[in-house]
Amino acid sequence: MAKPLVALVGRPNVGKSTLFNRLVGEPLAIVDGVPGTTRDRLIAEAEWTGHPFLVVDTGGIDPRVGGERPLSVGSAEYIEQIRAQAEMAIEDADVVLFLVDASSGVTPADMEVANLLRRKQRIIEGKPHPPVLLVVNKADHESLRQQAAQFYELGLGEPHAISALHGLGIGDLLDEVVAHLPPAAEAEEEEAVKIAIVGRPNVGKSSLLNRLVGEERAIVSPIAGTTRDAIDTPIEYQGIPITLIDTAGIRRRGRIEPGVEKYSVLRTLRAIERCDVALLMLDATTGVTAQDAHIAGYILEANKSVVVLVNKWDAVPKDSQTMQEYTQRIRQELNFMDYVPILFISAKTGQRVDQVLPLALKVQEERLAHLPTAHLNRILQAAQDAHTPTSRTGKSLRIYYGTQVRTDPPTFLIYVNDPKLAHFTYLRYLENCIRREYPFTGTPIRLVLKPRR
Repeated sequence: MAKPLVALVGRPNVGKSTLFNRLVGEPLAIVDGVPGTTRDRLIAEAEWTGHPFLVVDTGGIDPRVGGERPLSVGSAEYIEQIRAQAEMAIEDADVVLFLVDASSGVTPADMEVANLLRRKQRIIEGKPHPPVLLVVNKADHESLRQQAAQFYELGLGEPHAISALHGLGIGDLLDEVVAHLPPAAEAEEEEAVKIAIVGRPNVGKSSLLNRLVGEERAIVSPIAGTTRDAIDTPIEYQGIPITLIDTAGIRRRGRIEPGVEKYSVLRTLRAIERCDVALLMLDATTGVTAQDAHIAGYILEANKSVVVLVNKWDAVPKDSQTMQEYTQRIRQELNFMDYVPILFISAKTGQRVDQVLPLALKVQEERLAHLPTAHLNRILQAAQDAHTPTSRTGKSLRIYYGTQVRTDPPTFLIYVNDPKLAHFTYLRYLENCIRREYPFTGTPIRLVLKPRR
């Protein structure tokens, strides 16, 4: 299930980044007294009363008043890009928090942002979407809290007086946010296998999507970065419902342009988060790049299963050893994903494209596999007998027993004498021992150590 998105918007210097840091519980956003410090969005996870959601911080929306000095003095040359990104955040959001400044009163810039929010809202089931909560920030003392009533003038409902800096009123505001999030029953997506197609720009993701669905359902262009949104395409394969998610390409952080492309990266990361299996597409004509490894890292951090697709295989001069050499090179570059299957395809000609969905579904089966406790403990005992863990402190790690506590992804709880004695290389050794008995193809497995009381 994709987590709901809460967007923070407003004119410059009303405290959006301060509230963002307060909600996510750590200082991720730069806070500065110069208006316009935040140019790009930050996105992070927050939770309130058991309800997880994503919070996105946006740059300040400057009024479009010709000839006037911009409010974002720190980012004057980026005003239009900042505005475009904020507008996309509004379109994607499930809830919008519109921040204003209690100490400044209602300003023309606030009025323009309020009008923009009304234009962006659409009516769904008789209600405006996304819902907008008016947040009057910097209400640090009672007199300013009483002045919050003047913001009824904006026509966006009841003002919620808070102080993001001092934490005043945050709990009441979060109660309102949670009340406006999609109910769990409605937020749950159809029980379909969600497969995200990810990779650098112009590796052929949209071409593959069109091959898989059998029709031109996505724009295909030789220009890098044509796809900007994450597009869901439901299909059925041999009676199994599948949702294919085509995403924009991810470039190196320094190569990301301000504006639309930057926000598309966040959409791609959200697509990775909500998929079951990621199809990581590589370009056979360029080989594995550092950015391919970064994307693989994003997938690994999200604990998602993955299939590596080497596209444009038709454009590579080959002999009998070429595929084996490419496979070895990919294994070396993505050495932290040695359990991942590799498939050489051509989305242009259709070569081996018919094997993509069966392989992805096989990987999904492995993701849901459960290893019996007795079998797991035989593996752990044999691993200890073959290679006793060493310790520089004179005290060695002892494994008592383990059990698989969940699937999706497979997670093993292992009881030991002291988790601090486990070196990461020994954990990798245990993982390899498990995979020798049951490979969990294409799927990360998690080992959680717990002391036995």
